[in-house]
Amino acid sequence: MIQDAKLFTVRKFNFHLRHLLVIGILIISFSISALVRSQAADYGFQLNEFDPFFNYRATQYLLDNGLNAYVHWHDDMSWYPTGRDVFATAQVPLHVTDAALYKIFGGGMSLYDFTIIFPVVFGSMTAIVIFALVRVLAGTSAGLFASLFFALSPPIIVRGTIGWFKSEPLGLFYGLLGVYLFLSGLKSENKKIAISKLVGGGFFLAVGFASWGGIEFFLLPLGLFFIALPFIRKDHKFLLWAVPLFVAVTMIISGGLFARPGPTFVFGMRGFAMIGPAILLVIIIIIQKYSKEQHRIRNSLIALAALVIIGVIVLSAGPFHSASFRYLNAVNPFLTSEDPLVDSVAEHATPTLAQNFSYFSVLMLFAGLGIWLVFRKRNGDPNASRFSIKNEMIVFALIIGIVGAYSGSTFSRLELLTATSVIILSSIGLAILVADIFKRENKEIKFIESSKKGTHTKKEIPTKKTSELLGKIPKIAFVAVIVALLLVPTLYPVNANWISVTKSPPTILNGGSNFAISTSDWPDALNWIKTNTPKDSVVASWWDYGYWVQTLGERKTLADNSTVDTNIIANIARMLLASPDEAWKMLNKAGANYVLVYVVGQKFVSNGQDLYILGGGGDESKKQWFMKIGGLDSTKFLQDDSFTPTDYFWKNTLLGQMFPFTPLTYYDPNTHNESPTYNTGYTAIYSKTIKYSENGTGPLRLVYASPSLDRKDSGVFSGVLIYQVNPNYQPPTGTTSPVSTPQNNNTSTTPVKPTTTTTSGGNIAVINTKFGEIKFKLFDNVAPKTTANFIKLANSGFYDKTVFHRIMPGFVIQGGDPNTIKGDKSTWGLGDAGYTIPPEFSSSLNFTKYMVGMARGSDVNSGSSQFFITVGDAPWLNNQYTLFGEVVSGQDVVDKIASLKTDPTTNQPVDAEAARVTTITIEPSSNSTSK
Repeated sequence: MIQDAKLFTVRKFNFHLRHLLVIGILIISFSISALVRSQAADYGFQLNEFDPFFNYRATQYLLDNGLNAYVHWHDDMSWYPTGRDVFATAQVPLHVTDAALYKIFGGGMSLYDFTIIFPVVFGSMTAIVIFALVRVLAGTSAGLFASLFFALSPPIIVRGTIGWFKSEPLGLFYGLLGVYLFLSGLKSENKKIAISKLVGGGFFLAVGFASWGGIEFFLLPLGLFFIALPFIRKDHKFLLWAVPLFVAVTMIISGGLFARPGPTFVFGMRGFAMIGPAILLVIIIIIQKYSKEQHRIRNSLIALAALVIIGVIVLSAGPFHSASFRYLNAVNPFLTSEDPLVDSVAEHATPTLAQNFSYFSVLMLFAGLGIWLVFRKRNGDPNASRFSIKNEMIVFALIIGIVGAYSGSTFSRLELLTATSVIILSSIGLAILVADIFKRENKEIKFIESSKKGTHTKKEIPTKKTSELLGKIPKIAFVAVIVALLLVPTLYPVNANWISVTKSPPTILNGGSNFAISTSDWPDALNWIKTNTPKDSVVASWWDYGYWVQTLGERKTLADNSTVDTNIIANIARMLLASPDEAWKMLNKAGANYVLVYVVGQKFVSNGQDLYILGGGGDESKKQWFMKIGGLDSTKFLQDDSFTPTDYFWKNTLLGQMFPFTPLTYYDPNTHNESPTYNTGYTAIYSKTIKYSENGTGPLRLVYASPSLDRKDSGVFSGVLIYQVNPNYQPPTGTTSPVSTPQNNNTSTTPVKPTTTTTSGGNIAVINTKFGEIKFKLFDNVAPKTTANFIKLANSGFYDKTVFHRIMPGFVIQGGDPNTIKGDKSTWGLGDAGYTIPPEFSSSLNFTKYMVGMARGSDVNSGSSQFFITVGDAPWLNNQYTLFGEVVSGQDVVDKIASLKTDPTTNQPVDAEAARVTTITIEPSSNSTSK
């Protein structure tokens, strides 16, 4: 065969053409992996996710201060005020490996840029390691398939893309390298080579444990493999020292070199999962040695059962350190719902069947085929023992396949282990299938010859004739089908295939939202913190954003993604949902100087009016988890859809006041109906309302809002808002008064008829202002009670000197409040005529631009004196507010008032005199009458 052609010799190793082909395929695997992992760079060259920013800061500290200072580093930027012991709580090998490689290969590159490409390099190098591992298990062909599959595996790539300077890529590299060296050591015939590989395997597996906790799930397949070895391998003398050596090195490095996992790992349930099976292996071997041959298996199984029972009893007695909740959750997924903090993290969720099929697709088929091919009986095949349960390497492949499939099906983050298991089994299955299809068949053909001429003596001469098992056309068809099966998930669906699904913006550029956007909202906000706040400032926020504030904002935070004290996180949740006054006290007690909130949604412009829908991955989407984690009753804050906030949330929580939005209406996208109050299935529509201005006297002051909140066009907004905790605020003593909003007008609910009644037939109201006259026609035939009330108040001089106190461009200008004549601005919007009038709705009129309506409070019967003029179409007001007039002249005056500068907190005009009404008079129409 041409692949066996010898190219050259290095010492005693003959380099054949097939070796060149192997290297070429591995280069292709590495390149494919690097290219697919680097797609996110199209959005921007940034670190991705949250943890990488702390890891980058820790690596920088290590380079700047040295290893000794790093080992003793107590980081006061994290977990204020207690700080963080980094060496005991962080992934130390990640920082050390990055720092060491940066010194060697960094050149003139910045450390930030170097850490961005770090996961791409190690993730792609792991494609080479998986080749070596699977090659030990099932041969070169299976190893090459595994390398190619690994290069394209979505669950592996999504946790190792460019900028993903987290634990998974490096941990998987070290962990698989350790397992490979262990298995390779078991196969080594040379004792010295075996020892070096076993020691190396133990070392790298321990480093893998310290790099990423997920690698600890290799403990279970390794432990089961140790127990199986005495039954499937005859070389017991080798096993008696090889396995204990590997386990001893792993435990010594894990417990002695690193504080994490440290001694608690060795002397806890996790360490017992590896040490216990190693002890069982030794005991079973000793029992087999001293048992009669016909009783060896029986005695071994009895001893195994007894020892397992004893082990369970010992573990139940609790002498060992227990595993953490999230690891126990991987064993029992039903535990997730018992801890809302764990449940709130998407990576802890149980993957769906659709998600698993999307991630593994055709590989699931080949994995199942691989299991069947391993167990099948192939009578008469001299190579049948190569793939059978008598082969310890194949047994390990089966064990890791089953364990990996279970672990990943219970815990999303462990889908890396599932992917590795599926890749191993599918590679073996495909390799066996390809070998069967392309193998040659040897047939014995007997020839009969006479021994001598003229005699009847005959002699049989056996000869062999080699023939193809299948012809060329079936083989070509087979290759085409296999290639098609493997290519389909990489190309289809177009926007959700194995390649495109791994392409998403760096989290710092899309805020972790559900939208594929790339904005500067977060970098700009963090830079503002860095340059505009005192260096000793403490910033409170939900724990997701702690690492960003520490690294890019260079300020202290209360919590981050590694905060071990869950009470701190629960306290932040309760603080955000407390009343503003109570929250102010909690912020001061925590030592916070600033508080940050993040809100995501979509803006759309309707007839010149800015409208908003909230939801997309910010705090507005996490609030329900705040309630669960804080142990609060969500029904108080959320409607029956468990998402839409109640009025209580908006008016009486700090988070509701920090969100710069006020509900306008509720819309049913199916029926296109609108409602002023929430109904099941309706979507809330909001207007933008800043409730704590920079110069306000409330508990917080808005000091920064990210640019996309002020975008002029329709689209996604990603709003970062930073509030200063007002040090001069004095909360009222006694009960906390409810927070009023700009829409909180008169709330009286008892309708009272005016003492006099005036009827008119198309009267004209004339509003005199600084900018000129506004004339609007009164619809007395549509809303007779409302127009009569308005005429009465106007004729009595009630409206003279009042102010258009609420100005919302694109929506309304609102006036008619007597408190605006002399009252304090804090009372504007609360005044009325001392009585209320009932509503008068009309199905024949709509709130289009320049219509006049009667303002009211939350009660539909609370109309009195306040009125508004629309400056944009507002169909959600139809049949909810009384429409009683239409501007017939002076539309330009309305627009000038609507364009006045306002206080963003209250929507009140900054220059009240410019919005003041001189008089309102009534011009009777030709057919009007009075009584």
